[in-house]
Amino acid sequence: MCVAYPGKVVEIDGRRAKADFAGNVVDVNIGVVDVRVGDYVLVHAGLAIEAMSEEKARLILEAFEDIR
Repeated sequence: MCVAYPGKVVEIDGRRAKADFAGNVVDVNIGVVDVRVGDYVLVHAGLAIEAMSEEKARLILEAFEDIR
């Protein structure tokens, strides 16, 4: 099982993007999802596998805070 932490897309360059994961900015491949700057993504092995709204990301981030 994989536990994914939402990252906020802060920059897009073609099929690559930079996503901010709690202050860690990571390069990700966005070739299989449709995202814009400001969207949130879940990433596995460098590939964005799901795009989500800020609201859904916030709910996940709050759940992580609850178990911390």
